[in-house]
Amino acid sequence: MGLSSNVFVGSSILDLYTKLSLIEDARRAFEDTHKPNVVSYTTLICGYLKNERFEDALKLFLEMPERNVVSWNAMIGGYSQMGHNEEAVNMFIGMKREGFPPNQSTFPCVFTAAANIANLGMGKTFHASALKVLENFDVYVGNSLISFYAKCGNMEDGLTVFERLWERNIVSWNAIICGYAQNGRAKEALYYFERMQDSGLKPNSVTLLSVLLACTHTGLVDEGHLYFNMARTQNPKIVKPEHYACMVDLYARSGRFKEAERFIQELPFEPGVGFWKALLGGCQIHSNTELAELAAEKIWNLDPEDVSSYVMLSNANSVAKKWQNVSVIRNEMKEKGMKRVPGCSWIEIKGKVNVFVNKDDRHDQIDEIYMTLGSCLEHLREIPVS
Repeated sequence: MGLSSNVFVGSSILDLYTKLSLIEDARRAFEDTHKPNVVSYTTLICGYLKNERFEDALKLFLEMPERNVVSWNAMIGGYSQMGHNEEAVNMFIGMKREGFPPNQSTFPCVFTAAANIANLGMGKTFHASALKVLENFDVYVGNSLISFYAKCGNMEDGLTVFERLWERNIVSWNAIICGYAQNGRAKEALYYFERMQDSGLKPNSVTLLSVLLACTHTGLVDEGHLYFNMARTQNPKIVKPEHYACMVDLYARSGRFKEAERFIQELPFEPGVGFWKALLGGCQIHSNTELAELAAEKIWNLDPEDVSSYVMLSNANSVAKKWQNVSVIRNEMKEKGMKRVPGCSWIEIKGKVNVFVNKDDRHDQIDEIYMTLGSCLEHLREIPVS
């Protein structure tokens, strides 16, 4: 009918193809549109970001004849959701430099990005910006801010935000419960779980997972067992496979392997790799090499290329001082060309994030770091063992 060139019709067609992830069709619809407007540009940008075509998204964004807060939010949110956290942060800074005031939709994405790079100082700056720009936080901004502080280990500021929220939903409660659970503070996590129930809200699957995580990190086996069975009896719809896996982890970490094995045998479905990894992790902690080998075999049957299971089995034998077994496992890894991905740690000092990996020698202050570490070790050796 010749209507596809109309900007309103063309933008709707573009939106349709974008939502169906037919990005090439979406691009053609955009090109067919006569004088595409900011909505047309923003819709195609979202499509590019959704399909991880970041260069195309940025190029189109820079070509836009005019931008608004929605188009800036699309870029920030797209980068943040796809794990490009530094780009999301830089885009937010660019937005402010160009004079576009952020709104309620901007800050959740920015707080998520800051949380993922664990930059407490930067996140606090964004928090101050939100206080300045927004008259009142809506619940979505508040929830993302609680999660940010929790991921940075600053539960005190997270709790302050939580207590000041004028409206709370299940996500608010989950954020504070999960935050305490992830930071090993089970007592507080369970306290806020009870408070949530007293407020009239029913737990969902995320709440239950956070509660079980709190119990796992502090060895509260009986309490975890109680909460799990209560949920399975009172609200079975919220119990998912990940909750069953968490229970295996709870038993295994506490060295209660017979209960862990029996729990796996009684599962209402076939256990996946995660269940056997949870069991293997407990075996590593408690040097149960016999059960560790069984768990590793189960993992390799499901995923022969899983590197972490080889490493965990090697560690279990290492703790048990079975060096010959350790050598056999490491040789097998070499023969199969397997390489372990080193873990990393980071600490923020004066606004700068310092990243460290095992046997790191690339840091610009490496000499001072090892000198300080050596001094600490010397002091430890001087402390009498009681």
